[in-house]
Amino acid sequence: MKVIEQLLINAGIAPIAGVDEAGRGACAGPLVIAAVIVPNPLAPELSVVRDSKEIAENKREEIFEVIKSIATSISVVIVAASEVDSRGVHAANLDGMRRAVYGLEQIPAYVLTDGYAIEGLGLPNLAVWKGDQVVVSISAASIIAKVTRDRIMRDLDLQFPEYGFAGHKGYITASHTRALKSHGVCTEHRRSFANIAALIHK
Repeated sequence: MKVIEQLLINAGIAPIAGVDEAGRGACAGPLVIAAVIVPNPLAPELSVVRDSKEIAENKREEIFEVIKSIATSISVVIVAASEVDSRGVHAANLDGMRRAVYGLEQIPAYVLTDGYAIEGLGLPNLAVWKGDQVVVSISAASIIAKVTRDRIMRDLDLQFPEYGFAGHKGYITASHTRALKSHGVCTEHRRSFANIAALIHK
């Protein structure tokens, strides 16, 4: 962790924004993208920050609050399932990343993203392989995006209790597949995804 950010800080490049998404592979619910600037990604209080997938759900909620209290700017973009369908998940993700960065109250000197470069951003940026595991700023964005999306999926579970969104968060599981076969699709399912399209057109 922290090597890339340390090099940027040593070169006098700041602030640094980390960008990541949650829900790219889900077949239901929104895609959520977060951009986060923390004043010092090397600060001891951020030592608990890791890739959101490596942290238990209740612990993520705690770290979410830590990040919110420390961050100098946070921007979150929520892309509805219908927009993912109309634009395609990759295009929607890249556009969401741009919107998240432009939504920051500070203009970052450098932007670090997880896996995908942000085409047309107009700011220095670098895509980092497995960035949510090796860059604190990206990990922080990962947690902000994941917790935000999980909360949305729990709310959707109240609207559509038959699908179990609170448990699987819109990803395909055996229980989700059974629910789809029993109840069909709802407005939150991504019709462009193969498993959902197959149910609609069978």
